[in-house]
Amino acid sequence: MQIRMDGKVALVTGGSRGIGRAIAAAFAGAGARVMITSRSAESCAAAAKELGPAVDFEAGHVGREADVDRVIEATLARLGRIDVLVNNAATNPYAGPMIDVDRARWDKTFETNLTAPMFWTQKVWHRWMRDHGGAVINISSVGGLSTTRLLGVYDMTKAAMIHMTKQLAAELAPSVRVNCLAPGVVRTEFARPLWEGEAGEKMLKAYPLGRLGEPEDVAGAALFLAADTGRWITGQTWVLDGGGLVAFTEIA
Repeated sequence: MQIRMDGKVALVTGGSRGIGRAIAAAFAGAGARVMITSRSAESCAAAAKELGPAVDFEAGHVGREADVDRVIEATLARLGRIDVLVNNAATNPYAGPMIDVDRARWDKTFETNLTAPMFWTQKVWHRWMRDHGGAVINISSVGGLSTTRLLGVYDMTKAAMIHMTKQLAAELAPSVRVNCLAPGVVRTEFARPLWEGEAGEKMLKAYPLGRLGEPEDVAGAALFLAADTGRWITGQTWVLDGGGLVAFTEIA
């Protein structure tokens, strides 16, 4: 089955590297035009150049309202529509017990990982999708379905994103579908501390499929949900973790 997105336009936050870049590449390869955004204009320009003429960019801070408005207006002005929004940008400034987090890093994590996706979706809904339909894909994490010793704050924002997906799917139906992807450890620069060295070797043993994720693994699922192949799917969270959640628990 060949999945196509001809004539569609997608807007991908955090699209200059990692999972966002892979999603942009998959969409462009399927015939869509893509607008990528991130804070660094230099990174965006380099990614857009490498990904080809179907990919444009407009740099901006994902959490600044003026930047959000500017990126959305640039997308509509240059590409004419927004059929798909991918809320991919995320941050993780704190690692440690949640009970010890400081207010500044708590606020930053929630602003980027939860508040920003909510208001990107709201603005795209009002500017285009309410009248024309579309699809929203939120990039959460398998951490939002469990607990960890060091990533509790990050995982809490991702758990909330999963519920936000359900809520918005119910509110925006039938014209807009809202779905979520929850990857395990994917080999990106963002997740490097989790997969490099001894930590990665330990993580690898926990995945029944015998390997960590690659950005393209997530991009394939995003493409399926964004295209007409996902036309009867909304409010769902797909776990992409190499079987990690179903791995046997060894009892000594």
